[in-house]
Amino acid sequence: MPARIIGMIGVTPPASDAQLIIIEGQLSPAYVVASARAHEAAGYDMALVGYTSSSAEGFLVALHAAHATERLKLLVAHRPGFVQPTLMARKIATFDQLTRGRLAIHIITGKTDAEQWGDGDFSPKPERYERAAEYLALMRRTWQQTEPFDFAGRFYRVKGAASDVQPFQKPYPEILFGGASEGALAMGAEHGDTYAMYAEPLDAAKARIAEMRERASRFGRAIGFNISARPIIAATEAAAWERAHGILAKLEGGTSRGWSRQEATKEAVDNAGRRLMGFAAEKDLHDACLWMPITKATGALGNTSALVGTPRHVADALLEYYKLGVGSFLIRGFDPDRDTAEFGRELIPMVKEGAARIDRG
Repeated sequence: MPARIIGMIGVTPPASDAQLIIIEGQLSPAYVVASARAHEAAGYDMALVGYTSSSAEGFLVALHAAHATERLKLLVAHRPGFVQPTLMARKIATFDQLTRGRLAIHIITGKTDAEQWGDGDFSPKPERYERAAEYLALMRRTWQQTEPFDFAGRFYRVKGAASDVQPFQKPYPEILFGGASEGALAMGAEHGDTYAMYAEPLDAAKARIAEMRERASRFGRAIGFNISARPIIAATEAAAWERAHGILAKLEGGTSRGWSRQEATKEAVDNAGRRLMGFAAEKDLHDACLWMPITKATGALGNTSALVGTPRHVADALLEYYKLGVGSFLIRGFDPDRDTAEFGRELIPMVKEGAARIDRG
């Protein structure tokens, strides 16, 4: 299977070369275009557009980016619960048709209750996962059913639901999902296509992959896997480690925009974060180059697992996940503009060529 590379576009120029959060702040349409084009030029296959309860609306940002590029797919983070699923199904199908199949959806339910309250949702997190599962079931049915239908569940009820527009991609755009709670795993096994994990030690990742494959098999399904990591690369190992420690110092010292104003904490705020913090507490360095102090310093706020070394060293580390069955990698740096271009020069080609070599045996 070809290795897929995913990046993440921001909405405003970065304020630091050690930046953790890139989706908050004032919207710059010109920067969205520049960021999307930089990802396409660097060889990324897809770019994530993130979500917070204060950030620019992701589907509109993604559509703006799609119009400025030719082949780059957009992975839009989406929180079920604020739009009716039949309407959202038509919105996604419309986007997919307008871009000729350049859309994927990343389902999230909100890291914290407090952050979710900003959009008026006071449901507890376990209930949000139950709601999301029903939401996805109804969306998938809307995409696939050609005749009007009725649906009655715990959270949603429709009568005579129908859609005149169907997705360009068949049967529908890819659905990615993340999370480490029982609710997240149950929802994704039944309704998701690709499980998105933060980079963690290889043995732990192998066990989680096996677990999710078994869970999905209960529904007669097979799912794919994505690993999210923060490469910190340089021409030499020494230079890469010097840069890594410089980024850590800025995040620890508060001289960089280290965490979101919505989640200003250095404690893990969700199960996925607590899982990462557990690995960070064990030791700083796992496997060949998985470095966890930034995870520890920021409370595992999002994608904070760093892979440190030369492009060759980091590519080899990513390919170890590929051997476990991970076919997709979300890689973004702490210096968004510099790293997007830098990854495209050597790291991305090395990962794709290495994956092809592994496939050939």
